[in-house]
Amino acid sequence: MPRSTNNVAAKARHKKTLERASGFYGGRSRLYRTAIETVHRSLRYAHAGRRLKKRDFRRLWITRISAATKMCGTNYSTFIDGLKKSGINLDRKVLADIAARDMATFERLVQMIKA
Repeated sequence: MPRSTNNVAAKARHKKTLERASGFYGGRSRLYRTAIETVHRSLRYAHAGRRLKKRDFRRLWITRISAATKMCGTNYSTFIDGLKKSGINLDRKVLADIAARDMATFERLVQMIKA
């Protein structure tokens, strides 16, 4: 009995991997074996990157809030402590947006904390 192959599924599997590898350099996008390795590595980095993105955005928000508080004559830690003590529940994302777009409102927040 002749051996049977599963060419349809193999072709689909290769095609899926090579489509994921499109845009990679040289053989990494053209050779199946190399593309598999690169795609697996890229998926691992993508998984880690989704975690790191949250960290990076929080750092950005803190930097923006810190710059705005310095312009208003206070510092970041005093500002955040004052917010907590006065019961103003705004997260850092919203505070950074207010600081970047509406400085008058941010200055009012600083005045509320100083008072």
